[in-house]
Amino acid sequence: MKHLTFAIVALVVVALMPQAAYAQAKKNPRIGVWKLDVAKSTYEQGHAPVSETRTYLATNDGGIQLTANTVLPDGTKQPSGYRAKYDGKDAPYTSAAGDTIAITGDGWASDATVKMGGKVTQTSHSAISKDGQTMTIVTKTAAGNAVNTRVYHKQKK
Repeated sequence: MKHLTFAIVALVVVALMPQAAYAQAKKNPRIGVWKLDVAKSTYEQGHAPVSETRTYLATNDGGIQLTANTVLPDGTKQPSGYRAKYDGKDAPYTSAAGDTIAITGDGWASDATVKMGGKVTQTSHSAISKDGQTMTIVTKTAAGNAVNTRVYHKQKK
């Protein structure tokens, strides 16, 4: 009887895991594909990329996964990404800006702290418009100097 109960509970948990990610995707407006609007973005430091596409996915553990693909002016492709929760804890980050990222907030508005070797390199604040179609990310150096303000538009499915 114990084995049957355990098997039923395990089956229910496995069946609900994809639904948890689906439920998060329905309430988190960040989930989806976003393209950078280079013309509406500003870069106080460095050069604007030619293009950038960001894909956000919901994870089964309530977190979020980012895969970003940036094309620099010289044609170099610069991928980046992370898998993190909105809990403020450092998570591995693949990026030129740092090796960890800590995120707080939610899908509508969040703050991120990027570190390299344990030292803060950048902070950013991102917000999504009420209609869920525009995302703005303001990035600053650890000292608070503006790096860039990037504007993205959500792509249709």
